[in-house]
Amino acid sequence: MTIACGFSRFLSTTRVHSSTNRVLSLWFASCPCSSASASACASEPPEIAGDPDTVREGRAEIFADKSNSVFFNKAQVNNRDLSIAVLRWFVLKRQEEHDAQLKGRRADIPPEQHADGLDPATTGSEDTALRKESSLKAPKVLEALAASGLRAIRYALEVDGIGEVIALDNNEVAIESCKRNIYHNGILASSKVVPHLADARIYMLTHPKEFDVVDLDPYGSPAAFLDSAVQCVADGGILMCSATDMAVLAGGNAEVCFSKYGSYPVRGKYRHEMALRILLACMESHAIRHKRYIVPVISVHMDFYIRVFVRIFTSASTVKSSPLKFSHVYQCVGCNSFHLQNVGRINSKDKRNIPLPNFCPTVPQECSECGGKFVMGGPIWSDPIHDRDWATSILSNIRATSGLYEAYAKISAILTSVSEELPNAPLFVSLHSICATLKCTNPTMVMFHSAIRNAGYQISGSHADPLALKTDAPMSVIWDIMRCWVKLHPVKSQPENLPGSRILSQEPQLQTS
Repeated sequence: MTIACGFSRFLSTTRVHSSTNRVLSLWFASCPCSSASASACASEPPEIAGDPDTVREGRAEIFADKSNSVFFNKAQVNNRDLSIAVLRWFVLKRQEEHDAQLKGRRADIPPEQHADGLDPATTGSEDTALRKESSLKAPKVLEALAASGLRAIRYALEVDGIGEVIALDNNEVAIESCKRNIYHNGILASSKVVPHLADARIYMLTHPKEFDVVDLDPYGSPAAFLDSAVQCVADGGILMCSATDMAVLAGGNAEVCFSKYGSYPVRGKYRHEMALRILLACMESHAIRHKRYIVPVISVHMDFYIRVFVRIFTSASTVKSSPLKFSHVYQCVGCNSFHLQNVGRINSKDKRNIPLPNFCPTVPQECSECGGKFVMGGPIWSDPIHDRDWATSILSNIRATSGLYEAYAKISAILTSVSEELPNAPLFVSLHSICATLKCTNPTMVMFHSAIRNAGYQISGSHADPLALKTDAPMSVIWDIMRCWVKLHPVKSQPENLPGSRILSQEPQLQTS
């Protein structure tokens, strides 16, 4: 046979790495050719030339590619560790939801039909169906852009209860590297990870609602993959997506951002959070075309990229409320004050609660604080970008198993900040930026937080910026607090035409002490 001949030729001509030799005997048992993905596999086991160096991360070990023909970014260990932490919690949450749903269905069946061991013919078809549904299948994972396969291998080795992991790539060199790495990691990786050579967009379009988890981690923008990705995720499944084109999302190339994501960025201090909200808005806009919608659970800016984790559901009625989740941003070019306005509104007289187009802009032609013009950005996602319960639970799990994460310090710090953020306060202001506008000394963060709370509003920090102030207080309240601060800490005289001078020329309506 071709495989047998290839195997004997492989043993006679190739010096096998010692840790790989353990799994060569498993080739016939675990070869992906025995599955539906036969077209993706060569008829021979992957060749391993010489004794190459390896890279270890978590429980996985892959061969180092010194030629750089297969992309591998060591700095993304933060990304991979966070993804594993979220995926572990998703597996547990998915089981909880399944058990609760099953319990609710059983409540509708008469008690006499719940007895074990009864003949299905006498207990009714509903109870028979429940018995079949009582065992939840292990979640199926798609890594759409696998490259070396490190992420897929780590999912298989480190996430308990995970099912089949499809490692997809359209580069033959990457797939061959992925195969070598899979077999190098033993029987568990070989039995779960299936390498497949295909275009991710076509593959996802031809496998609708098949995967419980879809991971998109492209080099650059994920925009080209989003429409097929939102169709590929099963109901209640999770889509994990990264974007590294921060120059575009953060406002460096506004026209490119609009062409890719359908939104204009604003170059404010909150640009990294706005990048998250632009990506979420783009994902939602793709999902609603297919009567689906997203529910963000974790959305973070880390290092040089952003990473979002969203669950996807199907509901033709729910997607009608999507306009209420989008907002335009108006930012003053003088004092950087910003205001948000929803794209849609609810007519209180209509009991159907169907969103209607919103009224004219809520901001005047000129800023009421400094007289500057407004620049408009968006639309962006203005609903919460995190689920606090998820963030808190994931953080607890990470702390309980800190030794399993190489990037523990980084991801635990980010999730701590995420769990403390205000959920209904889109974007943020920067205390240093405000003081720079007024050319005054800085109050401490504690003092400013206290002033906001004494005024009856909420305030928190942001994981995206250590100097951020997320608050539900309007900009007029923030400037009034600063006017009171300047009265106690006077500034030098300034030209009257500066934004700071115009702001300080007004008397505060709110008095603070």
